[in-house]
Amino acid sequence: MHHFIDEVILELSSGSGGPGCVSFRREKYVPKGGPDGGDGGKGGDVIFVVRRNLKTLRHLKKNPILKAQNGFPGEGALRHGKDGESIEIPVPPGTVIKDAETGELLRDFTEEGTSWVFLTGGRGGKGNAHFKSARNQAPRFAQKGQSGKTARVKVELNIIADIGFVGFPNAGKSSLLKVLTNAKPEVAPYPFTTKTPHLGVLTVGDEDIVLADIPGILEGASTGVGLGIKFLKHISRTKGLAFLIDLSQPNYLGHFDILLKEVGEFSPELARRKRVLVGTKVDLLESLQPLEELKCKYPEERVLGISSITREGLDALVQAFVRLAKDEG
Repeated sequence: MHHFIDEVILELSSGSGGPGCVSFRREKYVPKGGPDGGDGGKGGDVIFVVRRNLKTLRHLKKNPILKAQNGFPGEGALRHGKDGESIEIPVPPGTVIKDAETGELLRDFTEEGTSWVFLTGGRGGKGNAHFKSARNQAPRFAQKGQSGKTARVKVELNIIADIGFVGFPNAGKSSLLKVLTNAKPEVAPYPFTTKTPHLGVLTVGDEDIVLADIPGILEGASTGVGLGIKFLKHISRTKGLAFLIDLSQPNYLGHFDILLKEVGEFSPELARRKRVLVGTKVDLLESLQPLEELKCKYPEERVLGISSITREGLDALVQAFVRLAKDEG
């Protein structure tokens, strides 16, 4: 996901209805045949469809102006005009549709396969055959088709995951995701390796747990520092959070307070989500004293020590993730 796009503005239009037809029967022995103008076809709709295989909104960035086809005109001999073709806009699960001007929430897509007719096409106009009467045996007029609808919307993607990873850059989030799941995030011994969100599926027995790794958070992120705060919305739907703390850093004891503050600035509700504190890189420590100090500082928190290299502590962490995913705390 090198070109991760999570926000797009779209200008959308449904099709207008086709006009009705003005026509009269022309038969050999009927010199004054009655009206036989057919109706115009209906304009195409604009439909959003949720597709599981999509992960970003990049495909919408290429063509932000979309219009359904207009209905075709009616024809003589009471022939109905062809309906205009609708357009389907595929989006990933977790997509939110908002009014681009007011920010009003119009739709929140969470289920795969969901479809929603956002803009309906205009009705086709009636042909002159509809307007024959005792007074007017030969109406020379027909209805125009109804105009289509237009809208300008903001499409946002909020990734759906069970557990979200929160931590400073290089805290070991990507390494943990890689070792626990089928994800293949870039992993390197320097900060800001992760510049886009990554998802992975942790399979425990018959259960799949979706884990989300977002770019590292820096102190001051809520005021615009770094990348992580921009992606916090992608863990806003999670059932639980894993705060990863690099125990090999000299100031590791202050990391959780900073991270929790920044998350709380973004969303107080997200900061209250059930969580586990994960002390990482225990393989780099001379002793487990840093882990014990972290536990002592936060006696009310669940604190676990792990190494993605040696796999130490991963079994206990997996069980903690299972409980969080089941919303058991």
